[in-house]
Amino acid sequence: MPDRVRSRAFLRTAVVRELLRTAFVELGQRAGGDGTGRLDVLDAGGGTGGFAVPLAELGHTVTVVDPSPDSLAALERRAAESGVSHLVRGLQGDAAGILDVVPSANYDAVLCHSVLEVVDDPLLALTTLAGALRPHGVISILAANRAAAVLARAVAGRIDEAAALYADPAGRAGPGDPLVRRFTLDQLLSLVATAGLHPDRVHGIRVFSDLVPGGLLDDDPDAAERLARLEEQVAEIPVYRDVATQFHVLAHPH
Repeated sequence: MPDRVRSRAFLRTAVVRELLRTAFVELGQRAGGDGTGRLDVLDAGGGTGGFAVPLAELGHTVTVVDPSPDSLAALERRAAESGVSHLVRGLQGDAAGILDVVPSANYDAVLCHSVLEVVDDPLLALTTLAGALRPHGVISILAANRAAAVLARAVAGRIDEAAALYADPAGRAGPGDPLVRRFTLDQLLSLVATAGLHPDRVHGIRVFSDLVPGGLLDDDPDAAERLARLEEQVAEIPVYRDVATQFHVLAHPH
């Protein structure tokens, strides 16, 4: 992978990976350990393993459920290349029917990343995923921010598309939009509560990184890491969080 592509990929996931690392340590400590023990993780829609493989590299066991056989094949190759095949398994399925392929109340942590924007029924999907959690568990939810999508299109000069997205009740930019919906923070938190979950922390993800010119990362090899540190510093500050590309919610069952 070219360095510039690797830098972009790093920025897209760096803050969430660090938040998960911290949350998993805290989860292990609450369970009576030192925070370094192995957790059972379910990654819904985890695709090629962008989160699953790094978590497995930390020693956790990860089950990825995804509807795409091609993505699951790529996950298998990626896990093998990283030497964590024994900790990662892939199953074909979707979020709403996930309990048809994995046991209920069987996981310490569930990842629901970029899933709620594309499923037919986000409440059904999130409620079902909550059912996979053990009573002490934590769910990580990553969802597209409607306001950020409007802002990004307007700044890029795509005024009509920004206006259409702003006016659309679901936050879509038109029939060619790959997402079915985007969320305001209030909508997302209401969905979380209705699914029987209590939000612990809310973060903004990719506050700056999608707006930074690509040439900056190409010309400065340390820029991606410095920008990731800045992203982490502002992730919970509302004025920054509310214009981030994605909202990130850590929640637990009631």
